[in-house]
Amino acid sequence: MSIVKINAIEVAAGKGEELERRFMARSGGVDRAEGFEEFLLLRPIEGETRYFVMTRWTSEEAFEKWRTSDAFRHQHRDTHEAGGGGEAKPTHPVAKAASLLTFEVVARTTKE
Repeated sequence: MSIVKINAIEVAAGKGEELERRFMARSGGVDRAEGFEEFLLLRPIEGETRYFVMTRWTSEEAFEKWRTSDAFRHQHRDTHEAGGGGEAKPTHPVAKAASLLTFEVVARTTKE
């Protein structure tokens, strides 16, 4: 079964629209990564203030391969240290903090 990575992002006050704009303008590099299955950007509405960026992968290895790729570094060059390959910058213009969560898919249904 697939694995799901959820990046829980604490967004600075008034910066939600900017975060959304940045994700909508992303190059789509993750969509072409080997083992990539799905992407969702979730906006908080009730009971939560963090945004959730959810990606689904065929395996942990596929995710790690993308995470260490040139495409990942290119997409994150302005928001992460080491030219996009390191930790999130402490002076990130939109996010105050982020946590990466990992889940294994146990069951899934779709209407596709």
